[in-house]
Amino acid sequence: MSDIIKLLPDSVANQIAAGEVIQRPASVIKELVENAVDAGATDIRIYLKDAGRTLIQVVDNGCGMSGVDARMAFERHATSKINRADDLFRLQTMGFRGEALPSICAISQVDLRTRRESDQMGTRLIINGSKVESQQPDMCEKGTSISVKNLFFNVPARRKFLKSDNVELSNVMREFERLALVNNRIRMSIDTGTRQLDLRAATLHQRIHDIWKNNLKMQLLPVEVDTQLVKIHGFLSRPEFARRRNALQFLIVNGRNMRHPYFHKAIVSCFDGLIATDTQPCYFLKFEVDPATIDVNIHPTKNEIKFEYEHEIWPLLVAGVKASLGKNSAVPSIDFDSDAVPVSPTPEGETPDTPAVEMPADYNPFDVQRDDDFGLGNFGGFDYPPGSGGSSLSGGRSGGGGGHSRRAVNTDPSLRDWDRLYAGFMERQREEHPQDEGSPEAAVLPGIVSQEISGPQAVCLQYGLKYIITTTREGVLVIDQHRAHVKVLYERYLANVKAERSVAQRVLFPEVLQLEHEQLTALAEVEGDLRRLGFELEKDADEVWKIVSVPSDLHGADPADVVMRILDSVSEDSINYGADQMPVESMLQRMALVMARSSAITRGRRLTPEEMEHMVAELFALPDPAFTPNGNRVFALLDQSSITRLLG
Repeated sequence: MSDIIKLLPDSVANQIAAGEVIQRPASVIKELVENAVDAGATDIRIYLKDAGRTLIQVVDNGCGMSGVDARMAFERHATSKINRADDLFRLQTMGFRGEALPSICAISQVDLRTRRESDQMGTRLIINGSKVESQQPDMCEKGTSISVKNLFFNVPARRKFLKSDNVELSNVMREFERLALVNNRIRMSIDTGTRQLDLRAATLHQRIHDIWKNNLKMQLLPVEVDTQLVKIHGFLSRPEFARRRNALQFLIVNGRNMRHPYFHKAIVSCFDGLIATDTQPCYFLKFEVDPATIDVNIHPTKNEIKFEYEHEIWPLLVAGVKASLGKNSAVPSIDFDSDAVPVSPTPEGETPDTPAVEMPADYNPFDVQRDDDFGLGNFGGFDYPPGSGGSSLSGGRSGGGGGHSRRAVNTDPSLRDWDRLYAGFMERQREEHPQDEGSPEAAVLPGIVSQEISGPQAVCLQYGLKYIITTTREGVLVIDQHRAHVKVLYERYLANVKAERSVAQRVLFPEVLQLEHEQLTALAEVEGDLRRLGFELEKDADEVWKIVSVPSDLHGADPADVVMRILDSVSEDSINYGADQMPVESMLQRMALVMARSSAITRGRRLTPEEMEHMVAELFALPDPAFTPNGNRVFALLDQSSITRLLG
């Protein structure tokens, strides 16, 4: 039998390595810019075409390479950064594996021009899919210019899974921001074809302002920690400027970006009690540690870093953040010397009047009164005031849920017969508590059509301010009130768009939007769809976007918050196809879901019997009421056999 194990050709090995190192155009920019930084560049320029699909060019004024070095740089594991394994624990450079350039040239067409300052002639090297096509002398500037053309041209499966140009461009800009923040002492510029950004060399504080504008510079507090173990310096946002979305959070160690959930938790814990639970602070912190105490060689992208003394660094980081908050009066305190509320002095020898409180003779403070006739208004839980506590499913980036995908109902056959469940719900008679004709009309939930319901109806009870409990012929229904409302509103918004019934209502005072780079890109993609939903946006002379009209059926939601959530949803990588392959309806479905989540009632709100009846009636009038658009179950049915099993 012949041997079956063979050594892979370098071209195949490089394509395999490229799958780990190069995921998208932003990955190419990261690797090329880090090489330029290692080469001692003080000016780095980036040019893009078609969001990097057609062209990525990085030009620097670094040390350049000789002809031999230029050729060797594209060989696997060829590097000038380390000589032996021990050097991994003394790293002072961004790159060290020698995998980036071979991986890039394996899935693209590369054109390299480079010259050292001591050389009169430079070198031009052309590589096509790991194959060197030519190398010749070239008249070029000192430094290196590398052009990466037609990314993934020989790996069509990978190219197919690239997102739309707007999404890829958003990823490129996020990567550029990270690189510019780390290398604030280097001039960096980017030209995407549609926008240009030129950042001069500056301090960290000035670089933050140059990138994000929007008066962020005035919202920051300095952080300084100087110990033998670690030095930390940077900035964090004041508590009042915490963000519900797009929080800018950057951790940098020895000039390298990193993700570190442990240190993130330490920073956020310092804001407990100072910011709302659904908000996050911004922070820009640089760590300086002994290179021998960290390991950067644990992930292909080198963004995950292992610290030898992370448990010892935790209290130092917490102390530094709390000290910054305290020194800059960001922590609330009680002013005992304040005379904001004047107190009239009591004449000497007199006793201040005590307010008289009249108590009924039969008053019992331990007598708990129920709001409903059955004593089950909050069965099994504490009765909090409306609006307090409870979590909402309509928050921020979480949830995703784009598209119109629905989970197949295959757990309980009885859940498939909506008509039978609805008929059973309507057949149950109320426990002979007729409403008074003169009683005031009950308030109806936003988005639920108020309709006069006559005839026998089932009793609806609210449990824990989260669930609606009612009965049918099939058993007991437990309905999640928030998910039910999301489902009803989602179907209504979509129906209005399809029937072109969406009406835009002009607002008296336009809402101003503070948009980041990614959101501006997303807005260009979905502005037409927003208009179909009923949102109209205008840009003033100062390039500031404002909401001038909102959908007439958008109830109980902040229009600016809804638009921002839609733009964030578009910017995410939750879709598995590019915009050119996306069905026309899918973007509208995602936007309708965001609107429904923002407008729907939250858990923790008390509902009247009339509101619950309308909710259930609207829900079971839908063709598929069992699941939300992203597959969460709306209700559960406890039939007689299930109840018998529970009770024995």
